[in-house]
Amino acid sequence: MTMPKSENNMQQNIQPAIEARSDQIDAAYMKNVHPEGWKNPKPAGVYNLVVIGAGPAGLVAARGAAALGAKVALIERGAIGGDCLNVGCVPSKTLIRTARTYADMRAARNYGAQDPGVIDVDFQMAMERIRSIRARISKSDSIKRLSEEGIDVCLGAARFSGPTSVVVDNQTLHFKKALIATGARPMIPDVAGLNDAGYLTNETVFDLTELPRRLLVVGGGPLGCELAQAFCRLGSQVTIVQDEAMFLPGEERDAAQLLSGSLARDGIEIRLNTTFESARREGTSKIASLRSVDYASTIECDAILVGVGRAPNVDNLNLEAAGVRYDSAEGISVNDFLQTTNNRIYAAGDVCLEHKFTHTADASARIALQNALFLGRKRLSSLTIPWCTYTDPEIAHVGMYVREATAKGIAINTITILMHDVDRAITDGEEEGFVKIHLRSGTDQILGATMVARHAGEMINDVTLAIERGLGLRALSKVIHAYPTQAEAFKKAADAYNRTRLTTTLKFLSKRWLAWSRGHL
Repeated sequence: MTMPKSENNMQQNIQPAIEARSDQIDAAYMKNVHPEGWKNPKPAGVYNLVVIGAGPAGLVAARGAAALGAKVALIERGAIGGDCLNVGCVPSKTLIRTARTYADMRAARNYGAQDPGVIDVDFQMAMERIRSIRARISKSDSIKRLSEEGIDVCLGAARFSGPTSVVVDNQTLHFKKALIATGARPMIPDVAGLNDAGYLTNETVFDLTELPRRLLVVGGGPLGCELAQAFCRLGSQVTIVQDEAMFLPGEERDAAQLLSGSLARDGIEIRLNTTFESARREGTSKIASLRSVDYASTIECDAILVGVGRAPNVDNLNLEAAGVRYDSAEGISVNDFLQTTNNRIYAAGDVCLEHKFTHTADASARIALQNALFLGRKRLSSLTIPWCTYTDPEIAHVGMYVREATAKGIAINTITILMHDVDRAITDGEEEGFVKIHLRSGTDQILGATMVARHAGEMINDVTLAIERGLGLRALSKVIHAYPTQAEAFKKAADAYNRTRLTTTLKFLSKRWLAWSRGHL
């Protein structure tokens, strides 16, 4: 069949138009995060605060200090926004949302809709959406905006030249206080042939222009699980290799087991207790050699995605000159006030913390800022930190796990509400999962909670607030929850706790009172 001339012309114009739009998006993005030809400002005499690293922690500290009237310099060797904006939270959650849309389309009959049949995935469009959203969000932390707020933004690699000075772009900046917020980078496993075969990390995977037909994901932590599921739903044939017996080894076992089942239903091939031993190229393919306890195998794939953890960025800072103690694996040593071994220098975020989350970086930067500039005594240990793995279903946690309470000799009671008993979860077709709330035995004090639900990351915030403010589960029972919402699970948990307080004596007295009142109307 011959295509009409007008339609043929339209088809020929589509690709250049797409490329032109992508170029415009990328240009706007780079203008915000690392503009070409940027000239660093002339250094001030002495800065109240010099911040090294313009990721979430560095941005919070620099903007907070500038808003309070401090003279601030912010140094960044890469792109403003750090991992979160550029190669972490923003692109990954954007891709996850697109992948979830395709999954919902394929499951249309589960929602009373007609099966759309064959669904073509437009990977280019998905990746363009990532770039577009990243460019949009980058406006709020652009170099132009930071400069307008009174911050001296310096692009380049920073190196300490002494206990109160740092050099960037051959200029020396002197400071009263400094904050190191250089973040972390992907850990690369020591696997024979991996460098030659080639691999992806979170820093490169979002640069893909074509969907890998066969993808090997190494690592069963949050990053590995999230991206394995997303790429599978976009159409890749995915195998995930984990050297431990379960995904998310730090989470509660029933939560991780639910996730394992969900990944398997999506079609992901799962290899647990399996070690990634070597890799090599064969033509355009990559061959990965794997070994379990008593079984060796190989997998042929088009791309290898490594997600086995993150290492702190402490190299090339010349921390020795500043008198700052650090470890290449653990990061910068800080006390509970986020002060380093140089009492003028603080650290915040992934470069010094065990929990490497954007919201933890934000919170730690606020503590460091107050302690550094205003003689504060805010403590890192006082934070109540939730976290979430953004798979489907999501797994969120805050506070103590059962194993931690047991290790500390704390007796606990656990109240569990299954999501298939929550009306909104039923109507949404999102019944998989549960809400577990751990209470100190004999009280309604909330020690911790684990949630597995499609929107667990949103739901965990209610319990985080309760723990932070010392609110017991009975207080949650007095909160009127909008109906129907999936957060009704908390109301159900509180009601379940209240029922446990109805002792035999209370029930007897209640019945006697009600019987008496019937006879004395």
